[in-house]
Amino acid sequence: MTREYKKEDDESKEYKSGEYRSKKYNSGDYKSGEYRSKEYNSGDYKSREYKNKEYEGEEKKDIDVKSLSLQELTEEITAIGEKPFRARQMYEWMHKKLARGFGEMTNLSKQFRELCEERYDFTALKAVCVQESQIDGMKSQDNGPKSQNDGPKSQDNGPKSQDNGPKSQDNGTKKFLFELSDGNVVESVWMKYHHGNSVCISSQAGCRMGCHFCASALGGLERNLLPSEMLDQIYAITLLTGERVSNVVVMGTGEPLDNYDNLLRFLRMLTDENGLHISQRNVTVSTCGLVPEIKRLAGEKLQITLALSLHAASDEKRRKLMPIAEKYSIRELMKACGYYFEQTGRRITFEYSLMRGVNDTDEDARRLAELARPLGCHVNLIPINPVRERNFSRPDRKRILAFQNILEKNKINVTIRREMGRDIDGACGQLRRRTLEEMKRVKDVFHN
Repeated sequence: MTREYKKEDDESKEYKSGEYRSKKYNSGDYKSGEYRSKEYNSGDYKSREYKNKEYEGEEKKDIDVKSLSLQELTEEITAIGEKPFRARQMYEWMHKKLARGFGEMTNLSKQFRELCEERYDFTALKAVCVQESQIDGMKSQDNGPKSQNDGPKSQDNGPKSQDNGPKSQDNGTKKFLFELSDGNVVESVWMKYHHGNSVCISSQAGCRMGCHFCASALGGLERNLLPSEMLDQIYAITLLTGERVSNVVVMGTGEPLDNYDNLLRFLRMLTDENGLHISQRNVTVSTCGLVPEIKRLAGEKLQITLALSLHAASDEKRRKLMPIAEKYSIRELMKACGYYFEQTGRRITFEYSLMRGVNDTDEDARRLAELARPLGCHVNLIPINPVRERNFSRPDRKRILAFQNILEKNKINVTIRREMGRDIDGACGQLRRRTLEEMKRVKDVFHN
């Protein structure tokens, strides 16, 4: 169930387009139309309304088959009179062979495939735009996203090169814009490193957290993504690139923990041995700091990496950048991070976007070190990608390295994220935002 973020003494505010407002938030009534997500959040993928009044697409069927676990799929298939092994065949087609429709499931009878077409909704995202960076082919000394080194390695990870840049100039960062069945669009990013291929996916269409430096929050939240829609970003990119994905980062558009139940189902299916079976240690989930959900996630005892989007080391600065800081203080966040570590044994990562003249001083670095040291946190410094609608810029290289040096002198494990995708709407939500603006202009032309 999505949560109501509000201060008790202020009933008139809500999250929208970068403003802090916490008026009652109905998880089912998004701007995209009649979408009752509470039925998904309760784990019921067999009854729903999923319609967009403004989108003239195919009406959704009753069951989102790609969001069902193998056990649920088996129950469904046997309920319609088929043998249980048919469910395993279907599951393998969807989650291992990455079939794009029932028609590709050639070991199922034609009659059964036709029944499935009539009865089930099959999520298969359509790539409407692919951008490839022309600057990311150059090698860099900076570290890209990868799993933490605080536990046994997955078999997915081979020997690593000291150079963490892309393998060749022909293999830069790619950003994909996928169209959902209701006409919404979401972004995903494919990044190629010597230690493996990483994909950064979105968890929501839009975002209601309102961070002032982020393009994702512009326009607010449309709706939560289904588990199948999160999975299919990875499946589609695997097919389009022809290469295996070894690392997954849930750090694209949206606040993952604001879509908690769908996120959890996605994580379990992604790492399940009957699917892609990506190691939990190769999965990172980002959050802007929803304290109750961090504690709830800790209780799941998953071995994923949790990345806290901190971005400021004092409450005063954080409140200016991130509306959620009005609800949860840094002290509360640190307690939640400590609890997460106690429950899972997994080291937390602090994501820290460096913004010139905002959070990049020596004092900011020292305060950040004081927060990270007791928890043994890894700090990932991110020179911010400029967003057209925002007035933030990255510090120069000298300032970034000085900030890093202060952290290292305080014995903090720190990396600088390699600058990726600056020439392809690299910041979260930029491509989606630009595409929606173009779609609106076209619509206005036709309507006028």
